[in-house]
Amino acid sequence: MLETVSLAALAERLDDAARFARAVPQLSEPLTLDDAYEVQRLSIARRLERGEHRTGMKMGFTSKAKMVQMGLSELIWGRLTNGMLVDDGGAIEFARYVHPRVEPEIAFLLGRPLAGRVSSVEAAAAIEAVAPALEIIDSRYENFKFSLTDVVADNSSSSGYVIGNWNDPSVDYANLGMILEIDGRPVQIGSSAAILDHPLRSLVAAARLAAAGGETLRPGDVVMAGGATAAEALQAGGRVRLSVEALGDVSFFVGA
Repeated sequence: MLETVSLAALAERLDDAARFARAVPQLSEPLTLDDAYEVQRLSIARRLERGEHRTGMKMGFTSKAKMVQMGLSELIWGRLTNGMLVDDGGAIEFARYVHPRVEPEIAFLLGRPLAGRVSSVEAAAAIEAVAPALEIIDSRYENFKFSLTDVVADNSSSSGYVIGNWNDPSVDYANLGMILEIDGRPVQIGSSAAILDHPLRSLVAAARLAAAGGETLRPGDVVMAGGATAAEALQAGGRVRLSVEALGDVSFFVGA
């Protein structure tokens, strides 16, 4: 494991890269996965020191095909803050990102604490509401190239999230059709079932991984369940919209 001072320096490097939309080389330092999560924690801590507050977590590599491709048996996760929240129908500035992409997702709002190894029944009971959501991902590494530990250290590429209207959790969200459009043209068509075969499994994993990282999912937290399709690159001037069967729509505009 690297010295704490070295991890803090990496956290500062990646925080500055995100803050100032400045691409950086892949990390040359030999990191363990635990090191990478510590860099992530320290990087987000810098945001909290600037006045942001935590709002939940995002899950990554929730596609089984992606896990096999990366040689993984575990999902990855990142932290969400209020500074990352984009209003539904609002706008982002393209210049604030390095390699912005968007993924269609399902989001959960928690009404109860959730921590450690929980059952799907316990996870479902903790859900206050479910919504269509979009995650804006943005690797800060040059040429969008990174290793597993690189991406984890970089907050698992999470940069922003947009939440649509919240729905009663009694809605069956296991296998809902999802259409991602850019400028009115469908670019990705998928199903919520692509998220670990059922988005609830992602929430179960989120509780376990958060606890392993020293955090508890709390009432009011948002959990982004993970991408249901491949990510789409964003361009300035684009209008992005996601329609999810039974849940509704969510959208944003990419300004210059």
